[in-house]
Formats: sequence, C-alpha cells, structure tokens
Amino acid sequence: MTVSINIMLTNEARWGIIDIIVKRKNKKEIFIMNYRFSDKVTGLQASAIREILKFTSLPQVISFAAGNPAPEAFPSEQIGEIAAKIMSENPVAALQYSITEGYMPLRETMRKRLLFQNSYNPEIDDVIITSGGQQGNELACKVLLNEHETLICESPSFTGSMTSFKSYNVNLVGVPCEDDGFDMAALENTLKYATNPKLIYVIPNFQNPTGTCMSLAKRKKLYELACAYDVMILEDNPYGEIRFEGDNIPSVKSLDTEGRVIYVGSFSKVIAPGLRVGFVSAPKDIIQKMVVCKQVADVHTNIFAQIICNEFVNNYDFDGHLAKIREIYKKKYHLMISELEKNLPDSIKFTHPQGGLFLWGTLPDSVDMKLFCKTAVERNVAVVPGVAFLINENEKCNSFRVNYSTPSDENIIKGTKILGDVAREMLS
Repeated sequence: MTVSINIMLTNEARWGIIDIIVKRKNKKEIFIMNYRFSDKVTGLQASAIREILKFTSLPQVISFAAGNPAPEAFPSEQIGEIAAKIMSENPVAALQYSITEGYMPLRETMRKRLLFQNSYNPEIDDVIITSGGQQGNELACKVLLNEHETLICESPSFTGSMTSFKSYNVNLVGVPCEDDGFDMAALENTLKYATNPKLIYVIPNFQNPTGTCMSLAKRKKLYELACAYDVMILEDNPYGEIRFEGDNIPSVKSLDTEGRVIYVGSFSKVIAPGLRVGFVSAPKDIIQKMVVCKQVADVHTNIFAQIICNEFVNNYDFDGHLAKIREIYKKKYHLMISELEKNLPDSIKFTHPQGGLFLWGTLPDSVDMKLFCKTAVERNVAVVPGVAFLINENEKCNSFRVNYSTPSDENIIKGTKILGDVAREMLS
C-alpha cells in the first residue's frame, strides 16, 4: 500500500510544502521526502568530466578524457620508503591533529622554493598548505567575493574551479582567449562594464583545457589591467613545473608589487594527486582569512601526506624527478600529436603545447562536436566535449580536449586511429 501525505508547515518555520510518501516494504515504513536544497547548490551539476570517467573505468575503453598523471611518473618506491620511515621514527606526528596553516617544515620548504621562483614575497606574503590546488582556488573565491559580484575567467577554463565558483553564487563571466592568452581588449571591456568585478582567475601555464601558454606581454598587461580596475588575480599553476620544451615565463605573481596576486600550486601533477597536497602564496591578510575558512572545512590538510611531500622535495632529488617526468610527458605528447595529425583529417586543428597534460582539438563547422564525441565513446574512445569547459554549456563550441599523459603508448596509437575513422565518416 502507498499513501501520499501533504504537510503544510508555517512560514515562521520557513519550510513550505514537504511531500512525504509512506511505503510499506518488508513490513518497514520508508519515508521519502522532497528535498529542498539551498540556493547555492540547486543549480550545480555533476562534472561532465567526472561523469565521463565513470564510463572510462570499463576495461575496453581507451580514455583520452582523464587529467591524470602518467602511472610511470609516480615515485612509488620513494614514497613507500618515506612512509615506512615516518611510521618507524615518528608516527604520532603523522597521525595526530596538526595546525590549519600546514606542516611547518613543508611551509618553510615552499617559502624557499617559491621565493627562488619569484612567486613569494616575504615582506607581503605567507603560505598555507591546502587539500590540493582546487581548495586553494575555492578558498580564494570564498574569502574575496560576495554573492553576485563578478569573477572573470578564461573561456574555456577548468571545469572544477568553475563549479566551485558557481557554488558561491558569483557572477561568473568568461573572456575569450587567443593562442597566447586572454583577448586583452575583451578582458578590458569586461572589466569596464561588469557588475562589481573582484577577481580574475587564470591558468597561464599550459592551460586546462587548451594547453596554451600566456605570453609574458599578456601577463604584464593582465597585471596592468588588474591594477587599473582594482581587482585581484588568482593565478592557478598546477602544470608550470612540467614544461618540457621552450623557455620558462615569469609568473604573474612575480610581477606583483601591490599584493594583488594569489598564487596557487599543487603536488598533484608532480608527485601524486592522491596525496591531495597543494599550496597558496598570497598576502598575509588573505592567508589568515583562508585559515579561518579552512578550519571549518577540513581542519587541516592530510598531515601524513604533507610530511611525505616535504621529505620527497628535500631528500629525494625533487628536481631530478621533475626532469624525469618532463621527459615522460614530452615523449607522450609527441606520440599523441603525431598520431592525431597522421590519422585525423587536416581540417581538424590541434594546439601544440610545450608542457602540461592536454591539447585541444577543433573540428570544422560542418562536424557536430557532441556527436563526434558521442560516436567516439560508443567505439570505446573517450575525449571530453569542449562545452564541459564553458560557463554555459549551451554555448557553441566545436572543440574537444585530449589528454596524453594517462593512456599507454599502445592505446594512444590505437585510439587515435579510431578517432580518425569517426572523423572521416562524419566529414564524408
């Protein structure tokens, strides 16, 4: 027997109508209510990439959709040694509560390393250890923006950060990009006419999803505009350490003379993402607000993982490890781009990154991008539709993201041939 009961609660209780369905099953009553979610999460959708990854767990699927580091890049043996040493010499330090700001030796390690990279000013800045770079981005939005104030980002941009920004009901505005970063005229126009712009979010090195790199001239112009319009810059740099070709470009943070740039980094792409250790270099007042917000979120980042990162950076030739993984990604990138350009029609254009994990393919207007991605998945090759990286997924986009770090060389060769077959069929 099924009985529906409508209950009207008072306005004073701020409830509204709740539908309760009473079901009898195995002589037990089950109450299913109509959940009323907060305004902040009602409109949020699951990450398109995460949904695709559910499908890619099937053994027959070749995934070009993930953003995972190459399995062979993990320093598994060294991490095992460090973990054993921690548990034999000082297990309490790794298992007890710690301070929100982060493991003190790791914070000092990052101060020194970031100072060397001109991304930390000891007179202005401090460092906090976060649960991955993603938390650093989320905390920056949380401490700086009120609801409906404007956060400007690249279009396309990293879907994970955009979802976290949307959860704070900010006015998220995308600015189109060129091969070397923001279209600066469009950025200035947005700053001029947007409602209360407060923060510009940018991934200047090997941007996710396009793989492009912002030029030094545009980094300088970005900082100039931020000063002129009195906004902050959130510089997200998870891929900067894995440049495998070309010359390093100074960070936007290195240009900062006014305490206007929040710099976010991570060990996810250079040691292991499962450790969930990131870091933020930012003005001290901002760091203190981040500390308070982090205290109510997760108390502190996994202390065991923080100690592992600190030991690895200081005692296991971290720079040698970086050189090794750069070679891994350089080889995989060149295999991927050569196979794509060999197997897919010339009318499909690809970016040519000098680092990072991704490249961006653009189909001719005559090809339906969503149908291309759907057909590829049906043939067991997964790429990410470009609309997943737009603020509004209903916008027109004829591009798709390809990851070259995760698949094996064999699957890169096999998967690109399948993509080529799909593309030729659709073009014909």
